[in-house]
Amino acid sequence: MANEVICLDSSILIDYFRKSKKENSFFFELSNRYSSFAVSVITEFEILSGSNQKQKDFWNQFFHQILVIPFDHKSNKEAIKIFHDLKRQRKLIDLPDLFIGATAKAHNLKLATLNEKDFSRISGLEILSKKKK
Repeated sequence: MANEVICLDSSILIDYFRKSKKENSFFFELSNRYSSFAVSVITEFEILSGSNQKQKDFWNQFFHQILVIPFDHKSNKEAIKIFHDLKRQRKLIDLPDLFIGATAKAHNLKLATLNEKDFSRISGLEILSKKKK
């Protein structure tokens, strides 16, 4: 099992939560290959702001068990670079995704996502995505 930390996008967590058979989720697949996971504080915000109280209890317990990476100065500088690059290409993505991608890139983490379309626009970001069968 690989020792590196994998940053999880909100789409991975939502997919895991919604699946009645957790073993069919991409997160379950990732957990068979990697032992350490993190999320951007932006992902924590997206998940908790869209949750009811029962869901918040589940997610708060989840977030206490993994690393939550703050959106710090290093992440902000990376986000600015990414924003200017995407703006120049006229391929902007939603700001939460930009901040999540910038956090992963600034901390040299691979990003696991089901939203490969948007995150693949971020140059130099290594993405783990579910392969289509």
